[in-house]
Amino acid sequence: MRIVVLAGGIGGARFLRGLLSAAPEADITVIGNTGDDIHLFGLKVCPDLDTVMYTLGGGIHEEQGWGRTDESFAVKEELAAYGVGPEWFGLGDRDFATHIVRTQMLGAGYPLSAVTEALCARWQPGVRLLPMTDDRVETHVLVDTEDEGRKAVHFQEYWVRLRASVPAHAVIPVGAEQSKPAPGVLDAIAAADIVLFPPSNPVVSIGTILSVPGIREAIADAGVPVVGLSPIVGGAPVRGMADKVLTAVGVETTAAAVAQHYGSGLLDGWLVDTADAGSVDEVEAAGIRCRAIPLMMTDVAATARMAAEALALAEAVRL
Repeated sequence: MRIVVLAGGIGGARFLRGLLSAAPEADITVIGNTGDDIHLFGLKVCPDLDTVMYTLGGGIHEEQGWGRTDESFAVKEELAAYGVGPEWFGLGDRDFATHIVRTQMLGAGYPLSAVTEALCARWQPGVRLLPMTDDRVETHVLVDTEDEGRKAVHFQEYWVRLRASVPAHAVIPVGAEQSKPAPGVLDAIAAADIVLFPPSNPVVSIGTILSVPGIREAIADAGVPVVGLSPIVGGAPVRGMADKVLTAVGVETTAAAVAQHYGSGLLDGWLVDTADAGSVDEVEAAGIRCRAIPLMMTDVAATARMAAEALALAEAVRL
């Protein structure tokens, strides 16, 4: 079975761990969001790619869901002593090594897809991890500031420094229109038996991946089941602040609204939590097959059951 998964950070990575448990023999290609990428301290940082790589490779800080386990922050403290920021983004010493290697390879002329493959050679994540594009795409968020009025800030500043505490007026994947899918992305979609959207942020994770010209079209035209899992349970995000960016793009924070946001032209099946069982008929009325199951990724076993249900729904859609 060849499965393609579009993945953001923590939610996508944890879902993938369950999927590997549920389908250990599957050939899994992960198309990772790079809209969260940011340049800090002269280094290229790819938070979502690294979260997938560390989670599946056994190096993630489990409680946080991001960053390295057994981390220290001596370099960050020394930079702060020199007055060099930003201090709000927590890069640890082990994590710095990944970004140094990546930046050196990019500087030597290797594309991000080749760099990601080289980094994964160490971590052996058990999937093929591809960035959505080798081109520079950065998600920016339009907000109101006290000093400068309305302005666009990098998504990381909005999410990490501001904690999404101010309203988002728009979400813009800067550079997406000029980008193209990374090598292997369209081929993987064309060869897939199933495409899965894990419970990642539908706007700034999966939505950003779909903003790369050619990816949405390839998925819609692939002729295989496309099944997603709702990141919204009981009218609220399971993790993070997805409601803030959903509001920015005019989408209600409900499981049904997110399914309709993706649309029946893209999505064939949708899993909602049992708390949202009342929305099944609404989703199906929109032309998307829907089932209600427990969607809380409390441990690998629970996540594996979610992944198995997604695969079962894909087979039901196929029939």
